[in-house]
Amino acid sequence: MYAIVEIAGQQFKVEKDQQLFVHRLEGKEGSKVSFDNVLLIDNKGKVNVGAPAITGANVSAKILEHLKDDKVIVFKKKRRKGYKVKNGHRQYLTKIQIEGISEKGGAKPAAKKAAPKAEAKEKAPKAAAKTTAKKETATKAPATKKPAAKKPAAKKATAKKPAAKKTTKKADDSAKK
Repeated sequence: MYAIVEIAGQQFKVEKDQQLFVHRLEGKEGSKVSFDNVLLIDNKGKVNVGAPAITGANVSAKILEHLKDDKVIVFKKKRRKGYKVKNGHRQYLTKIQIEGISEKGGAKPAAKKAAPKAEAKEKAPKAAAKTTAKKETATKAPATKKPAAKKPAAKKATAKKPAAKKTTKKADDSAKK
């Protein structure tokens, strides 16, 4: 039997008596924690998938120790620019041991899902009426405003006459002869 559960923002595939490292959890060493955001449970081939989580199902675990992960070096460099930055990071972790997986609730019934959708459809016409009322008031508002002052008419560009062609020195010499 295994389960896929969300622990501290990450999803893990867990089994009974498995030890794993997760992001730092609240609680002292030796205390027990329970995770109720179970996304999937496989019980000997019988798969139960939540939408998005299985109601009533939970995974219980025991906190074994709090520790820090190995150092990760982050080195940035831009060649020929004289730019170098070196940073290190050590992630805080918690080591837990899975004690049990319980599948109490099972999947959500289909009848409960259909009821909220029906309520949403009933509310939709009311919301549509509000939006049409807002549109009506929006169309009335510009009619009551004073018209804007008229801008002076832009001057029309007049067509310019092409400039007279200049004669070159050689043309003047030939004309003189």
